[in-house]
Amino acid sequence: MRSVHRTTIVRDALAISVATGAVAISFGAIAVGSGLPPWSVVAMSVFIFAGGAQFMAVALIAAGNPLAAVLGGLLVNARHLPFGLAVADAVGPRWWQRLIGSHIVIDESVAFTLAQQDPRDRRLAFWTTGGLLFIFWNLGGLAGIALGSAVTDPAVLGLDAAFPAGLIALLLPSLKDRATREVALSGAALAVLTTPFLPAGLPVLLSLAGLLTLLIPRKPEKNEEAHVGTTGAPAC
Repeated sequence: MRSVHRTTIVRDALAISVATGAVAISFGAIAVGSGLPPWSVVAMSVFIFAGGAQFMAVALIAAGNPLAAVLGGLLVNARHLPFGLAVADAVGPRWWQRLIGSHIVIDESVAFTLAQQDPRDRRLAFWTTGGLLFIFWNLGGLAGIALGSAVTDPAVLGLDAAFPAGLIALLLPSLKDRATREVALSGAALAVLTTPFLPAGLPVLLSLAGLLTLLIPRKPEKNEEAHVGTTGAPAC
């Protein structure tokens, strides 16, 4: 049973990596179509490895504002600080594991890791997802560069929906927990409401305020009360 579960982890990681590679094709094509030299597009994917930040950086650089591209990228990727804390146990204790692992701490690798309970499954999910995503993102970017401006807008093909669709599918099981659901919904609502008024990246950071809902006192859910006996002790 354990081997079947691990096979599922690898299969799902491969599936979302292939979808990510398709998005990377559009990124490479858009980047060179915007006037960026191919070497800079390759370097961006290898050393930055952050899809959303890379798309935003290309748009800002093409608009003639490279400083905003740098600051915006730092702002958007600031969410990786709490991500790193959440998956630190899955990365490994050695310095080289933490060095390499920090580079593949992205939305998908974190979501896959947090969906696992067993420590070995968490390590497998983190390294498999992060490693495959890095490979397919860079291969897709190279293919996009080769295609040039053949794909100018990923939204036309719906490729830009691959990231959120995959993440939503991964996170849905976690929303069964009431506290998690309240944090997620309040954070999402805050991000959506502030997106029209704030610069790119700030709504994502502001959504972390959803964690404040954990401070609200809660009554036990019905399924929790069912496990409590008349003396208040957990029923065996």
